[in-house]
Amino acid sequence: METRLSKRLETVADFVPKGARLVDVGSDHAYLPLFLVEQGRIDFAVAGEVVQGPYQSALQHVKAAGQADKIQVRLANGLAAVEVADQIGAVTIAGMGGRLIADILEAGKDKLTTVERLILQPNNREDDVRYWLQKNAFCLVAEVILEESDKCYEILVAEPGRMNLSEQELRFGPCLLREKSAIFVKKWQKELAKLDSVLEQVPIEHQDNRSAISHKIQLIKEVLHVSK
Repeated sequence: METRLSKRLETVADFVPKGARLVDVGSDHAYLPLFLVEQGRIDFAVAGEVVQGPYQSALQHVKAAGQADKIQVRLANGLAAVEVADQIGAVTIAGMGGRLIADILEAGKDKLTTVERLILQPNNREDDVRYWLQKNAFCLVAEVILEESDKCYEILVAEPGRMNLSEQELRFGPCLLREKSAIFVKKWQKELAKLDSVLEQVPIEHQDNRSAISHKIQLIKEVLHVSK
């Protein structure tokens, strides 16, 4: 049976270069590698899982699909799933918090020497991921924002290179800022309303907290061109 992906994961898959040797970190049933192999887009992938249950599930899915010769399922933490002999050229990490994605990349930095592309889909704190990329000589080549099941997701695509992002670009994404799609505006309007509500509940005497929230609000207003 052919593997089907959510819109979010299908967009991640779109950015995996044809013929790339892939590691999918936190592979969750190995859906993404299976889809790419079945489509003939890649013929080698490592599906990494740190939790025993999803690891067993990924093993079963790969075996049932008859793709065990092309997809290796490994029980390992983050990029520890990668071996030198794999010669990995592309990394996908999707569906985790931005801080965790940055931590995984940091812990596995030595495994990224042959990597030509990172495709990352944080569920939050996208700025943490952009900051890590900038600090570690990766440059954003594409960003996508999409909506699925009433949630907004950002997909960040990076390749080796240098970039120097402003505070605004770190927070909102340089490519997304240029485009300012309807989904982008919707996401940040929602975030603005949330922060306004939070600010109202922070006591006046907690000035540091209030200042930090007010600064975030101001950044969003500048981007959305909201005057007050």
